[in-house]
Amino acid sequence: MLGNPSYPTYQAFLALGIAAVIALALMPLWIRILKFEGIGQQVRADGPERHLVKQGTPTMGGVIILISVVVTCLLMGKLTTELVLVLLATVATGLLGLIDDATSVTHGRSLGLTPHAKMIGLTLICVLFCLFSVNWCGVEPIVRFPGGFVIDLGVLTTTFDLGGQAFSIPWLYVAFTWLLIAGLSNAVNLTDGLDGLAGGTSMIALLIMAAVTFLCNDPNLTVFCTSCAGACLGFLWFNCYPASIFMGDTGSLALGAALAAVAVMTNTEVVSLIVGGLFIIEALSVMIQVVSFKATGKRVFLMAPIHHHFEKMGWAETKVVIRFWIVSAAFGALGLALFFQLG
Repeated sequence: MLGNPSYPTYQAFLALGIAAVIALALMPLWIRILKFEGIGQQVRADGPERHLVKQGTPTMGGVIILISVVVTCLLMGKLTTELVLVLLATVATGLLGLIDDATSVTHGRSLGLTPHAKMIGLTLICVLFCLFSVNWCGVEPIVRFPGGFVIDLGVLTTTFDLGGQAFSIPWLYVAFTWLLIAGLSNAVNLTDGLDGLAGGTSMIALLIMAAVTFLCNDPNLTVFCTSCAGACLGFLWFNCYPASIFMGDTGSLALGAALAAVAVMTNTEVVSLIVGGLFIIEALSVMIQVVSFKATGKRVFLMAPIHHHFEKMGWAETKVVIRFWIVSAAFGALGLALFFQLG
């Protein structure tokens, strides 16, 4: 471990800087490799016309984000069970996204894995992460709300002997964790539609979660969160408008999983939903659009996810991105404030 662990804030900020530098150093080489191999983004055929110029832009920038996070955590963090599990969940989700990206590039279309295949992979990751968190890290199968209200999701639990140790399966909490991780992963994925949007909003959300983990006295998870934020910062140098590279599902799915996994480890699931409020709005806009069109044949938004709605209204891409960053920061401030109201 580099630095002095007696000063966790120093460790956290140093981790942010190291991850950013790693991403800044590796991304140009990665972009050249992707261009040489002809690996580029396939733009939605029904998307805004102005996005057609992005066809062929290198994708899978999430690979460098993940490398930056892993290397930084190995350098700056102590490999506790909690940190290892969060890292594994993030990397596993990123690998699922990498398969999705590779499939998309291979088939030459904007669709990768089928929703069914992607959900099977996410479900496996979510269930294993939840069970190991509860049994190895002592995570309580509860959901805490501001004001001290707590819901016990461990009331329906099966316990059996596994190698001489009791192993518990809190069925309701497993289902809740699945909804949280799979939901946030897909929500961040839906947000990744404009240059700098997912990277900037993820950086903001993970910086807020770094503060939450610090207040929960887990400096290693704080290092993890600032590493993710730093990797996003380095990535944004190349992803800002006009983007030289996109993060792809490799990055967006992983960052959503990172946010959710940290929330589970700190029992701040409700707080994470507020901190990631912008991602929730993006996902809800798609759900509302689909339900409305199927039920009435009419669309609520000009286009979903909602960031495309504002583009269709005539907003410049950069205006949408910056204003969404502001909204994300507001949600982050609200989430941090509500954290102090947890029981």
